[in-house]
Amino acid sequence: MFLNGGGMRGGPLHEQLQGAPVCCVARSAPKYHYFSVGDRFPAMREGGSASVVGEVYDLPLTVLRDHLVPAEPPELELGVIELEDGAACLATVLRSSFVDSPELTDISAVGDWRAYLASR
Repeated sequence: MFLNGGGMRGGPLHEQLQGAPVCCVARSAPKYHYFSVGDRFPAMREGGSASVVGEVYDLPLTVLRDHLVPAEPPELELGVIELEDGAACLATVLRSSFVDSPELTDISAVGDWRAYLASR
């Protein structure tokens, strides 16, 4: 599971991973839009040119179903993204119904949630 916001180490949703091990720090392929949603959490969506920084976890599907997905905001849904090395990975992505939300700020140029938060 590729995480690029609150689920990463030190983030407010990290405990939802129930101790699942981090496999590596990774980047997505450079084909996404990356947004701040009201400065509350990030969201990615295919169709851009940004590469997003995140962490890949060996997350059991029961932990995903029972802990992480229920804790995610309604603007996000489960999807499959492409990593920089071409591998496919589960991730949460922006729901189509929120693409025009006035809460979205494009942070694609930063491509890193922690770096964006530090720059505010």
